[in-house]
Amino acid sequence: MNKIHLIGGEKGGVGKSVVARVVAQYLIDKNLPFLGFDTDRSHGSLLRFYADFASPVVVDSYESLDMIVEAAAEFPDKRVLVDLAAQTHEPLVKWMDDSGVLETAEELGVSFCYWHVMDNGKDSVDLLKKLLDRFGARLNYVLVLNQLRGESFDIFDQSGEREHALELNARIITLKRLHEPVINKIDAGSTSFWAAENRCATDIKGLGLLERQRVKVWLRSAYEQIDTVGI
Repeated sequence: MNKIHLIGGEKGGVGKSVVARVVAQYLIDKNLPFLGFDTDRSHGSLLRFYADFASPVVVDSYESLDMIVEAAAEFPDKRVLVDLAAQTHEPLVKWMDDSGVLETAEELGVSFCYWHVMDNGKDSVDLLKKLLDRFGARLNYVLVLNQLRGESFDIFDQSGEREHALELNARIITLKRLHEPVINKIDAGSTSFWAAENRCATDIKGLGLLERQRVKVWLRSAYEQIDTVGI
């Protein structure tokens, strides 16, 4: 069954685009063909860092969003990766409801997997509850605990939403925090993660020896987590 992977979380600043970039790099490194779609009109990360694999999508246009499902149907051998910008939940849900998207996808043999990217704050937990209450078992879920603001997810653990998600067969993975100066250099150079860890150290936009090593260690940890999901 082909999969459409929605990388979201609704809240800005939780690292959705970084997760989308990591998943894209994972697919490339594993030689798994995919098509990318980017919903961010102003800061599209997939379009910026993985332009050869991504196309823009306008979330308030049904015709534009339709391309996501049509691509999955036309290219059953390719995964579909969608980077959802912040504040896209409502138009996405409206499109799904009005267009019978999940029913059509099931008929086509396509499943949706929603990657809910979370930081350790309460807003992420509240948004997760909203997502699970809205879709229930109609979606597959991957909860990404992004450690960019800390390693403790006590609010999530004590909220009851972990149990709620697990009852819906959600997978939970952890993304470690990449050293901030390193991610800033990668972003400044507009490079893929592969390019960042392989650029010459003498390149003014490149990373130093140990900085490249930190990227490799970080990606290896992320890939180990993604391996548990079965993408």
